[in-house]
Order: sequence, then C-alpha cells, then structure tokens
Amino acid sequence: MSMRTRRSVRAGQYVALLCYLVFLAFPFLWLISTAFKPAPELGSLHPTWIPHHPTLDNFRQAFDEQPLLRATANSLAAALSAGLIAVLIATPMAYVMARHRTRLATAATGWVVVSQAFPFVLLIIPLFLVLKNLHLINTLWGLILVYVVWALPFALWMLVGYVRAVPRELEEAAAVDGAGRLRTLVSVTAPLLAPGIVATALFAFITAWNEFFFALVLLKTPEKQTLPVVLTHFLGAEGAADLGPLAAAAFLATLPSLVLFAVIQRRITGGMLAGAVKN
Repeated sequence: MSMRTRRSVRAGQYVALLCYLVFLAFPFLWLISTAFKPAPELGSLHPTWIPHHPTLDNFRQAFDEQPLLRATANSLAAALSAGLIAVLIATPMAYVMARHRTRLATAATGWVVVSQAFPFVLLIIPLFLVLKNLHLINTLWGLILVYVVWALPFALWMLVGYVRAVPRELEEAAAVDGAGRLRTLVSVTAPLLAPGIVATALFAFITAWNEFFFALVLLKTPEKQTLPVVLTHFLGAEGAADLGPLAAAAFLATLPSLVLFAVIQRRITGGMLAGAVKN
C-alpha cells in the first residue's frame, strides 16, 4: 500500500469517526439548547442551536412541577445498590467459570447468552407475582432485586473475559509462596480485575439508572418512583409535552452518568481493553 493510499484511508477513518461523534452528540447538544430556551423560542418555526435569550426558568419550573430531587435520590439508591450487588455476586462466579471449565460452567455460559434474548414483556408478570409473594411490590428493594437479576448475566459475561485475561502464572506463583486460594484471589487477582470490575459496575449502574419499564410497573406510590418515571409526568393527557421543563429535567437526569463516566474514564478504558484480550 502506497503512502498516498494510506493517507487516504486514514483520512477516511477520521471523517467516519467525526460523523459518528456528531451523530452521538447531536441529541445531547439539542437537549441542552432546548433546556435553556425561553417559551417563545421553543415555539419558533425557525429554531436555532444557541438560545437568543438563555433562561433558567425551565429548570425552576421543572423543580416546581415535579419532585425531581426525591426521584433522583430513589434512582441513585436503586442504581448504586444494583451495581454494587451485581458486581459482588458476579466476580466470584466469573472467577470459577473462567478457571474451571466444567460442564456446569459451559451450561452457565449458555444461560447467560439465552437470558439476554428474553424481552421485558415476557418477564414482567412472573416477576410481579414473585415480588408480590415476597411483599416487595412498591419497594425500592424489590426494584433493586429485579435490576440485579437483569444485569447479572451480562456482568458475569463481561467479568469472565477479564478473569481469563489475568495470567494463571501469577496465581501459581502466589501459591508457591504459600498463599491460599482466598488470599490469592484478594491480593493478586482482584487488583488486576479492578478495571474490569469498575467497567462492569458502571454498566450495571447505567442500566438501572435509565430503566423505565420495571420501575413503572412495580412502583405505585409517587414517593417511590424513580427519575425516568417522573420524567413522563411532563407529558400531558393527550401526549402534549411541556418541552422546556422536560428538556431541563432530562438534562439533569443525564448528569450523574456523565460525571461518573468522566471520573472513572481511565479505568473503564483499561478494563475494556483487558477484557477484550481473551474474551
């Protein structure tokens, strides 16, 4: 391949990447623009990217109309708990499946793949009946349990790849030095799995944070509702949206995920690369 051809291919790659970034950023940038527009500009026939008269009225109205702080607290409690519990359960399971390739581990891997094919609609009735018998309907703990069960298969699949990327020789060396299985797992394997664990926890957190269907069905009282459910209250009875406050509330709803991603970005990148080696 000539130098000119290589430059053309590289330029084409950069153009494709730029188009992809624009495609991803467009909805979020338009959401920010809408959140700061006054009512006359929202109804304009010729909308602009940058508001001519930026205002915070949409944010004030959003907090006045709906209990956003309480809903945010409920979503945070559910998402953080689901992410933490899913990782605590999936990590030892992934270690066993990766290090001991038995028929049971193979069957578990097949279950992980098959479980991702079930749609929400087929699961909601059995889940509702189970939670009703456990007296967990209209409770955050019931919703957290559902989120953990829903995130666990994919979290397990992710962590199996990360465990397989850790060389066995390190564990064997620790065993030679007299370390037991538990000490080896805690002192040797777990630190190397940290990027993968962080990436998996973030996946479980974002899945629970953005989830709407289960929260809508399982939570009945307004005091227990999560943020995605409360956002639907900005829609009128006939489907007309209170666009300004809705955009402001939706913008605030995206901030926790963005902040969390920005804080642990390096660990996520390292974890994904590590897991991709032998996944």
